[in-house]
Amino acid sequence: MNKKQRSVVLITGSAGAIGSALVAKLKRHYTVIGTDRPGTDCDLEMDITSPQSITAACKKMKKEHGEKLAAVVHLAAYFDFTGEPHPLYENVNVHGTENLIKGLQSFDIERFIYSSTMLVHEPGVVGETIDEQAPLAPRWPYPQSKLDAENMIHRHHGDMPYLILRLAGLYDDQTCVPTLANQIARIFEHDAKSVLYAGDSRAGQSFIHLNDMLALFQAAIAKRNELPDQCELLAGEPETISYQELQNEIGRLIHGSRQWSTLQLPKPLAKAGAWLQEKSEPVVPDQLDYGEKPFIRPFMVDMASDHYALNIGKASELLDWQPKHKVINVLPSIISALKDDPLTWYRQHGITPPSWMETAEELEQNPHELRQQYEKKYRATHKEFLWAHVLNIAMGLWLLTSPMTLGYQSTAMMISDLASGVAMLVLGIFALSPKPILRFSRWALGAVGLWLLFAPLVFWAPTAAAYLNGTIIGTLVIGFALLARPFPGVSPIASETGPEIPPGWNFSPSAWIQRFPIIALAFVGFFISRYLAAYQLGHVDAVWEPFFPGALTDGKNGTEEIITSSVSKAWPVPDAGIGSLTYLLEILTGMIGSNKRWRTMPWLVLLFGFMIVPLGAISITFIIIQPIILNTWCTLCLIAAAAMLLQIPYSFDEIVATLAFLRRRAKLGKPWMQILFTGDTDEGSPVKTDKDIDDIERPGREILKDMVGVGGGVSAPWHLCACLFIGVWLMFTRITLGNDGNMANADHLVGALVVTITVTAFAEVMRSIRFLNIFLGMSLLITPFIFSTSMVSIVSTLLCGLALIGFSLPRGKIENPYGQWSKVIL
Repeated sequence: MNKKQRSVVLITGSAGAIGSALVAKLKRHYTVIGTDRPGTDCDLEMDITSPQSITAACKKMKKEHGEKLAAVVHLAAYFDFTGEPHPLYENVNVHGTENLIKGLQSFDIERFIYSSTMLVHEPGVVGETIDEQAPLAPRWPYPQSKLDAENMIHRHHGDMPYLILRLAGLYDDQTCVPTLANQIARIFEHDAKSVLYAGDSRAGQSFIHLNDMLALFQAAIAKRNELPDQCELLAGEPETISYQELQNEIGRLIHGSRQWSTLQLPKPLAKAGAWLQEKSEPVVPDQLDYGEKPFIRPFMVDMASDHYALNIGKASELLDWQPKHKVINVLPSIISALKDDPLTWYRQHGITPPSWMETAEELEQNPHELRQQYEKKYRATHKEFLWAHVLNIAMGLWLLTSPMTLGYQSTAMMISDLASGVAMLVLGIFALSPKPILRFSRWALGAVGLWLLFAPLVFWAPTAAAYLNGTIIGTLVIGFALLARPFPGVSPIASETGPEIPPGWNFSPSAWIQRFPIIALAFVGFFISRYLAAYQLGHVDAVWEPFFPGALTDGKNGTEEIITSSVSKAWPVPDAGIGSLTYLLEILTGMIGSNKRWRTMPWLVLLFGFMIVPLGAISITFIIIQPIILNTWCTLCLIAAAAMLLQIPYSFDEIVATLAFLRRRAKLGKPWMQILFTGDTDEGSPVKTDKDIDDIERPGREILKDMVGVGGGVSAPWHLCACLFIGVWLMFTRITLGNDGNMANADHLVGALVVTITVTAFAEVMRSIRFLNIFLGMSLLITPFIFSTSMVSIVSTLLCGLALIGFSLPRGKIENPYGQWSKVIL
């Protein structure tokens, strides 16, 4: 049969994946006319939303091929998985079909074949099959639009015979429908949602292989004249694989897991979680994956138990068609394609790959192999630290017996510890497993530990034993849960690649010797604050105060008056206890993470800095108000405030390195918000410098030098030391010069600010902040002439002002390079 004698088949949507494959298959036996939107690769451009475009295309088609068509295969349609109504559903799927079938009325068409979906039917239940007589009840806008299009065909087909093929979910040897593709991706990524399901995991849906679908269309065209004039057929694999069976097989193929655990999630909770995730991720232009809407939407939760098992007896009888493939047998090929090239597989399926996967490709590493390497190391390290989780279980048992053995004298404390003990038992058992889904248990244990630290303050623990127990157990729980390696929440790319030293630096700001001074100073503040909290809670009768008497006639010394003042009592809990808790959290967060945490755990570095810098400012504020409002001093408070203040310069280099890292990733188009919580790789070589190899094995003098700052980002030039002396002098002019009233208050306020700014400027990355002292120096040139004071005080204040201005001008030597940040160190 030559080309002119061949029957003509018209295919709409011929530029799509199915259309192009169908064109290629039918061309051997038919004259195929592929149509699609203007600008696409097709034989004949035709926009089905435009009657004029259809009319023009039909005229051209008649001129070239005549009026007789063996078949029209209508594939063109709009589809998305948002679950939301979209104008294109109506314009393309419904009215587009109406326009097409009306425009073809002048042709002699032997069969109009419409590609519909099995989802137009009401879902069945497990154990039953759906046939063509099953009720029609689409559950979301896409299948509703297909049913509406079917109704258009019923109403407007005229004398044209039609066949509606209600097809199952499509897949081939490398790709599959969005539901299955996202299920595979969740398991591949060890996503928490991969083990959660809000429906009946025994339910499933039928699938159809692309080759079987093409054979179906070919059979329909070949038997076009043998079918009833109006015919609907369901087509798919008769053997339906359940969600759980797919879970198990996907898990086995990707991770070697024989059984992929699936936990039943209550639908209201699942819908709330899906809604929250959707609303918390607004689309942000020009970012790769932050802002990407999650695949699982609230509407899908309602359909989680939908079961589509097809009875294809009618298609088998009328078309002599049976599928030759089974999705369970083709899964290995689909998974193999994913493993070989994960990024391409994700893009083929329209799934936004996680940031670490794209970065792996940029580093010319296979993301799957990188993930396997990460998981292997994670599990090996987890096994080494199982003792930490066993100890948390043991401490849970300790808490369950503590109220009876320690005599809490507080029902609230007793209930709190019993509940916390039960939570620790359950979460500790979960933490023994290295499975990704159960890694949340370590964070949950950390939250329980935080509550144990806080509970004695909330309930004003009446006994020292209850307070001590909460402090010790809470600290150990957090330590064993979050300090034990491997650190949870770090992305594979951050863990396995990237440098320890920030680009342009010569040391790691996250090295242990950088954090040790902060931790040591935090211990000083912790012991002092906890001692003061014991007095506020009534566990001790007096507080040591060597210098300052009380300003009132109540027999209390300066420290006792300050920690029982109206300022302290304004807090609903003991404010000294809040201070001790904060110092303790500084110690713990200072210990968490490796030398690379500036880029592997950015959120932790910023949290660490937040506890130090703003809370340091609060401590200074409290010191400022002591003589001004309370008219006395607290020696221990001054020591604790000094310990807090000295932590500030030691913390800034790590904060600067982290913020610069996030900025670099954002400039490269990376999702900085995601990287904030999971980390990422960075520029530079992963090779360590000699300085950072085996820190503790270096000579003690070098280690001490780095700890106190010179080799690690903190230095104290003589002129800044002079500014610090001026600040301290001003704070105590009440004692040294006998100042009083507004002049003493002004000196004290300016002095405290000078001390704060100067100590902060000891950090080389913050050296430029010293210029603020110039303005404080200028204020000192004014205050003696505003407030009445002695001549000695006037001279002292003026000299301090001039000296402060002069000493704040030099920068001093900067011992270390700081990459791009060096430019802002003036």
